[in-house]
Amino acid sequence: MTRSRVIVIIGIVIGSMANHSHTLRASDPLHVQIDALVSTHSEFKAPAAITDDASFLRRVTLDLAGTIPTANDVREFLADSAPDKRIKLVDHLLGSPQYARRMQYVFDTLLMERRPNKHVTAEQWQAYLRESFLQNKSWRQLSQELLSADGTDEQTRAAARFLLDRELNVDQVTRDIGRIFLGRDLECAQCHDHPAIDDYLQRHYYGLAAFIKRSYLVQDPKTKKTSIGEKAEGDVQFTSVFTSETDQTAPRMLDAPPIVDPPPGEPLYKVKPAKNVRSVPVYSRRLQLAKSLTDDANQAFRENIANRMWALMMGRGLVDPVDMWHAQNPPSHPKLLNLLADSLLEHDYDLRYLLRELALTDTYQRSSRQDTPDHAPSSSRPTDFSVALLKPLSPEQLALSMMRATGVAEQQLAVAISKQEKTDDPQLAVDPIWQEEALNKALASDTKAFVKIFGVEGVQNAAFDASADQALFLRNGALVQRWVTQKNGLSDRLNALDHHAVAEELYVSVFSRLPDADETSFVNEVLDATTDRKADLQQLVWAALVSTEFRFNH
Repeated sequence: MTRSRVIVIIGIVIGSMANHSHTLRASDPLHVQIDALVSTHSEFKAPAAITDDASFLRRVTLDLAGTIPTANDVREFLADSAPDKRIKLVDHLLGSPQYARRMQYVFDTLLMERRPNKHVTAEQWQAYLRESFLQNKSWRQLSQELLSADGTDEQTRAAARFLLDRELNVDQVTRDIGRIFLGRDLECAQCHDHPAIDDYLQRHYYGLAAFIKRSYLVQDPKTKKTSIGEKAEGDVQFTSVFTSETDQTAPRMLDAPPIVDPPPGEPLYKVKPAKNVRSVPVYSRRLQLAKSLTDDANQAFRENIANRMWALMMGRGLVDPVDMWHAQNPPSHPKLLNLLADSLLEHDYDLRYLLRELALTDTYQRSSRQDTPDHAPSSSRPTDFSVALLKPLSPEQLALSMMRATGVAEQQLAVAISKQEKTDDPQLAVDPIWQEEALNKALASDTKAFVKIFGVEGVQNAAFDASADQALFLRNGALVQRWVTQKNGLSDRLNALDHHAVAEELYVSVFSRLPDADETSFVNEVLDATTDRKADLQQLVWAALVSTEFRFNH
């Protein structure tokens, strides 16, 4: 072994020891504490390098704004030499209306799992979510609103969709509260203690069910609108199909003590039960659900959302799958998850704060390429977070990114602004929130058509799972072809350039980065040999849009 090779190896070992020697201090910013806990974990290996500026810009813009950056954004960020430009970018994105739209899509998918409209329209529901994130409403407040709204007040009716559009089915709601708010899928504990997971007991399932067992749906005979009524009485009993033993429970949050009803008084009802009348009890078990779930004592509530936000940013939860938390599937980094959950509590469940701290970590900013000779993107070592994981774009991210790359979004916004400038309120056209909303309306039809093909109703899976229908849609679908061939769009813009300038504009617009020498050479060769320049440029744009690189966040 040569002396120089020995020196290199010693340097690597020393560097690895340095990574593991960070002393965790409570006074450090959260993102520093996160990196310390990740790098000192027993399974942590030599980490990937911090990713380059172009990759970071694309990654964080997709994660926090739901679409790729514009070509101008890319060039400006790459030209910026300020040492704190990444911090400024994160803060800019989190303060933008695009962030609220991104969270609207994330939480719509999380909470409603792409269910069809029933009692509350998707448009009302999504507007409610967007406004909630524009206000930076806390996760605690949002959860309380979702579980306490009864659908009678138009101001809060949209929030009632979580319960109403599940038809207030006790079993469905019980399972979804366990999965979505507590990270525990208790479905198999409905008929007996879970046969394979010791942590999931039948009393856990029925403790949650007891909160909503007395509630029911009622339709107003005049307005035909459905809302939630509740009875003042009714206990929950359950029998194990394994032991035939019968038990009962009051409302309870997993292993927390049961919540005992207050002594019955007179009257029992604010509004008594009657035909076509929504009864309202003096004491509501359902309203206790929102209080008990979000209580400071309920560690599972904050650990669940902390884990889900980690998975959103890092590509995998500290508990994975995110709704299967139990002793046999513990967090990969328990101290880290406790830190995230406790920090959320200290900051009143401010998700914007948590996402900012996650985005500023070295863990988030690591390259998705391992230090290997071919620098191949990695999906290995998924639990140590020493390398960034590849994340498939959501249907909304993919549609909006395609429309941004091809210039469709830019053109539609320009049209909306031009129309607004001719109205009685032209100043509104420069308002960022108005612009984002106007663009969303202009793109809504195309986005819905795209999501119809790529979105799947039911429990969501973050894994990449392409279907034949999706492949055919991308290859032959009229929608993508219309975007690619849009007049004065990207293809036309490329056609107006000298062909030696085409590669850079194509790659900056679609991949948010500069092309390397081989990529530039390939594009130049195609154009040198072309007999139909416009058609070949359209084919290059289409090929870039449907490529693996474009369809993943990396």
